[in-house]
Amino acid sequence: MKNIVSYFCVIMVAGILAVSCAKKETAPPSDVSYYTCTMHPSVHLLDPKAKCPICGMDLVPVMKAGTQAQSTTNSGPTEFTIAPERQQLIGVTYATVVKQSLKTTLRTVGTVAYDKQRHWDYVSRVEGYIHKLEVSSRGDLVEKGQPLLVLESPDLLVAQREYVDLLRNHDETPASDKRMLDSARRRMTYWNVSEQQIQELEKTRQPQPYLTLSSPFKGVVQDLPVDQGRHVSAGDHLIDVADLSLVWVWADFYQEELPLLKTGLVVRVTASAYPDTKFKGEITVIDPWINDAKRTVRVRLDIPNADIKLRPDMYVNAELETTEGEGLVIPVNGVLPSGTRNLVFVDKGSGKLEPRYIELGRKYEDFYAVKSGLNEGDRVVSSANFLIDAEAKTQGALKSW
Repeated sequence: MKNIVSYFCVIMVAGILAVSCAKKETAPPSDVSYYTCTMHPSVHLLDPKAKCPICGMDLVPVMKAGTQAQSTTNSGPTEFTIAPERQQLIGVTYATVVKQSLKTTLRTVGTVAYDKQRHWDYVSRVEGYIHKLEVSSRGDLVEKGQPLLVLESPDLLVAQREYVDLLRNHDETPASDKRMLDSARRRMTYWNVSEQQIQELEKTRQPQPYLTLSSPFKGVVQDLPVDQGRHVSAGDHLIDVADLSLVWVWADFYQEELPLLKTGLVVRVTASAYPDTKFKGEITVIDPWINDAKRTVRVRLDIPNADIKLRPDMYVNAELETTEGEGLVIPVNGVLPSGTRNLVFVDKGSGKLEPRYIELGRKYEDFYAVKSGLNEGDRVVSSANFLIDAEAKTQGALKSW
């Protein structure tokens, strides 16, 4: 009986020792609280060799609070390690910090408008009637000096007779008051009588009730609201002529792009009506006021338009290329923004990564300019940043985000 009891005691002691040894083998190190999955932080296991029961990934240690605080107190981000095999599993790729030309292309839309200094709006300055139209409709091409319409005015006939009488009086009595002669002459110029027509009147001394209005430049009839025989009063609109050999394009740029806009920069313009034609213009005016609804600024482009392909109110696309010299750049995907700071993960080799806060400049297409925090040739993580960030937090490399 004693032998049987002794046998069972030996077996129980051996079992206790085996369990104790097994627990000792699976117990985490003293500075590790538990092991978790970076994809599923709710997993808390004590076995360092266990796999995530949800996704099957390797687990990573979570340091005890006291140990982590001790390792990160009064220090910034620290290095941490992710095995190259694990990096490959989660799809980590790298990009190299390089120095290159800081070029960007700004694209926007705009509207064609006529040059206000190349536009003339004829308004009747005397009461009368439209005696004859020398152009037929809007869109007619006219040359400089070409007659547009003939206005018949009794008031004009009276003014011309008065001027002729003063001329004859002056011829007979040169000492007569010249101020009245000059005043009569000036009154006709106020009524749109040209200098050439006044000289013709001085030569022929034959007053005429007709006033011919001619185009001041080569252009296009923009508006013709009157008809032959219609009565017009002083101030009535008669005809508009626009010179479209040079047109304006008003384009909208975002307020963030203002520092890149300068007068004199060349802009390429295209229109859907002429997809194979590129028009070149330059920035001449930058509107000092911002559109409060769109947060954009208007920019005026002057564009030669000898073939009159660009028409007022036509929609166009504008493209501006700018450069600000050379500088270090990093891909946009390599930056993890936090709202106040920007974080990158720098490759230190052999699976080691260093979290580093950097200062960024302007965005250029798919790159950011780097002001500080990185050197030329540094390799940074350019994909799977959020997974790397989770690993960094789990391993205590980042105190907070």
